[in-house]
Formats: sequence, structure tokens, C-alpha cells
Amino acid sequence: MLEIRLNCENCDKLLPNYSTEAMICTFECTYCRNCVEEILKNVCPNCGGGFEKRPVRPKNLLGKYPTRKDKVLKPVKENKYLKEFIDIEPSER
Repeated sequence: MLEIRLNCENCDKLLPNYSTEAMICTFECTYCRNCVEEILKNVCPNCGGGFEKRPVRPKNLLGKYPTRKDKVLKPVKENKYLKEFIDIEPSER
């Protein structure tokens, strides 16, 4: 079950469940589309993986499976994986 984190871990932009701007890696690190494209260059700073659009949880299931309530905020100071993986497709990393 996805946590559905409610903010960009880098810039703190709100990313509610219905947001079309939320991007996640395989470990659910969550960033806004702008940070993924402009700063991270589709390289997760925590695991080196790529990002995909986060799905929206159906409204009728939010009561039974709520989104995460606390924020995760870890602004990226250095993306240690960027130099290594910038020219490698996520499926090849």
C-alpha cells in the first residue's frame, strides 16, 4: 500500500492525493514534477532510481487507507547518484 506522502521532499510543495504533479521512486520518495525534471534530472537522490507519476488513491478508499499525515522534508543539497546515473536510463541502472 502506498503511503501517499503529501509534500515534495525537496521544495515542500503540497502534493495532495489528487495531485498530478507527484512523482515517486520505487521506495516512495516523493517529489514534485518540477524538482524531478529540473533539479534531480530523474535520478532519486536517495536510491539512484528513476521516477514515475504517483497514482491517485480513489476517494472512496481514503477513509480505510488514509494518506500519510506527517511531512517528509529532506531538501537535496547534493544528489550523490546524479553524476553516476545521469546518462543511464532508470531500467538500466
